[in-house]
Amino acid sequence: MAHGARVRRLGIGLLVVAAACTRTPVVLVHQAPATLQLEPAGYEMADVVRVVDGDTIVVVITARAEGPGAGETTIGAEYNVRLLGIDTPESVDPRSPVECFGREASAATSALLEGAEVVLVKDVEEVDRYGRLLRYVYIGAEMANARLVVNGYAHAYTYPPNVRHAELFVQLQREAQDDARGLWSPDSCDGAA
Repeated sequence: MAHGARVRRLGIGLLVVAAACTRTPVVLVHQAPATLQLEPAGYEMADVVRVVDGDTIVVVITARAEGPGAGETTIGAEYNVRLLGIDTPESVDPRSPVECFGREASAATSALLEGAEVVLVKDVEEVDRYGRLLRYVYIGAEMANARLVVNGYAHAYTYPPNVRHAELFVQLQREAQDDARGLWSPDSCDGAA
C-alpha cells in the first residue's frame, strides 16, 4: 500500500488507518446507524476499484436487484459514483488548491471503501451534472456516507430532490461537531470547518 498501513477489523467495527499522505491518522471508530433495511427495494452490487476523493469513488457493477433503489447501470461496466448527502473538502480539483482536511477526507474514504464490495442505492436522481451516479453506498447494513459524517470527515450536504437521509446526516454532523471530531477538531482547520 503506497500511502500507509491499514489496520481493519472486518465488519462494521473499528477502522483505523495510519496514512502517510495525511497529517493525522484516519480514525473511523464511530458507527452510523444501520439503515439498509430502510431503503426501497432494488440496488446494485459493485466492487470499488478506486477512490477519487472524499465523496467520489469508481466502481464496477457486479449485480443488480430490480426495484426503485436500483439505477440504470450495466453489469460489468465502470462508473464514477458521487456519495449522496455529503460533501468533503476538495483534494483533486485541478482548478483549486487542496482544501483544509481534503487529504484526510480522501484517506478516510479510501480506508473505508477501497477494494470493498458495496451495495449502491439510488434516491431520486440517477446522475449529477458531471455524469456521476448518485448513490448511498453501503458496506453491510451501514451507509459509508453516514460513517464519514459521524467521524467528521464529511459535511452533511443534501441536494434536493435526493433528501431521503437528510435528517440523519444533520444529526450525525451535529454529533461530530459536539465531540470535535475530524473537521471540527481544534487541531483541524482551526476547528472552523
